Amino acid sequence: MEHNVVVIGAGYAGLSAAVRAARAAGRVRVTLVNEREHFVERIRLHEVAAGRRPTGRPLRTVLKGTGVSLAVGRVTDIDTERQRVRLTGADGDREIGYDTLVYGLGSGADTSSVPGAARYAHTLAGLGPAQALGDVLPRLAAERATVAVVGGGLTGIETAAELAEARPGLRVRLVTRSEVGAGFSPRGRRHLLRVLDRLGVAVTENAEVAEVRADGVVLADGSEIPAGATVWTAGHTVPALARAAGIEVDAAGRVIVDGTQRSVSHPDVYAVGDAARAAGPGGRPLRMCCAAGLPMSFEAARAITARSAAREPRDLRFRYYLRCVSLGRRDGLVQFVAPDDTPHPVVITGRAAALVKETVVRGAAAFSRGATLPPARRPRTPVPHMAEEGAPFPTA
Repeated sequence: MEHNVVVIGAGYAGLSAAVRAARAAGRVRVTLVNEREHFVERIRLHEVAAGRRPTGRPLRTVLKGTGVSLAVGRVTDIDTERQRVRLTGADGDREIGYDTLVYGLGSGADTSSVPGAARYAHTLAGLGPAQALGDVLPRLAAERATVAVVGGGLTGIETAAELAEARPGLRVRLVTRSEVGAGFSPRGRRHLLRVLDRLGVAVTENAEVAEVRADGVVLADGSEIPAGATVWTAGHTVPALARAAGIEVDAAGRVIVDGTQRSVSHPDVYAVGDAARAAGPGGRPLRMCCAAGLPMSFEAARAITARSAAREPRDLRFRYYLRCVSLGRRDGLVQFVAPDDTPHPVVITGRAAALVKETVVRGAAAFSRGATLPPARRPRTPVPHMAEEGAPFPTA
């Protein structure tokens, strides 16, 4: 009897899980449900906002030859008792039944926590919002207006640097509630600040945004930052579908999973990517990032395959290796980290780091389409621009 696997969400993790599950031996039918017909490289959306063309591909092209069927529509409900998902699309409403469900709906920008953010701020939560931001930037650059980028995480840093480099007329200001690059080593943070300064990005640290207005932001201390546009990168939120379906979630709405990515409350449901709460090194939840989402998808597909063959899968074994940040097209920062994500002193900077970052981004897209990881090799020659002599290079 054919086993029906339905994957909802075709981001990096969802697409990867679908393609890998379809490779399973035996009678498995995989259906991938996504609201749009294209795969979007989300980690390139700051580039799209700065004026680069989108690099996503039609999902039907990506899935050709994989055995995965595509259903285009927005999921509106999950009925865990009847094992069916309801979706709406161009052809109206319909239902799809499943034996195993993989929940990979990802995350979006959290614009609900601060007044005015949802109404006035631009986000990078999807291709449409990124293009909408890109549409207003030429005018703002011509006017030498300020763009306030709120959020000092990796997305905020990359966005501020990209916009400043691509649109020299803009006055870009990065606003963050803590220090910029607080999770990096002192050496890495110094490089971040040097590059932002070189690109002309003004930095406002330790500042809480209390309100977003059409003409800028208001800080908690009452001071104002005038801006022609505000870009909101401060925090993420996940869809409410899992909670509404009665699946056990954490306070943020992420599906709580065991070591094989299976829901702790519903054995026929798996969750991957940003919408899953999986335990990492030291028991801490894995970060919302491709570096965690793709391994989750690998593990979910392996677990589904194993259990369909009456085998018990092993738990996900995960460790962090590095964090990559692009700082425009010609500079970047690669921060090596311990297995628990704490920073090492070792960093790569400059053009070498930009090359590493681009390689990682291309690799994430390739792995999501089903590519396999080649055997790890240690470089025969030192990597240029490493910050410390004789520093070890990771082998995976």
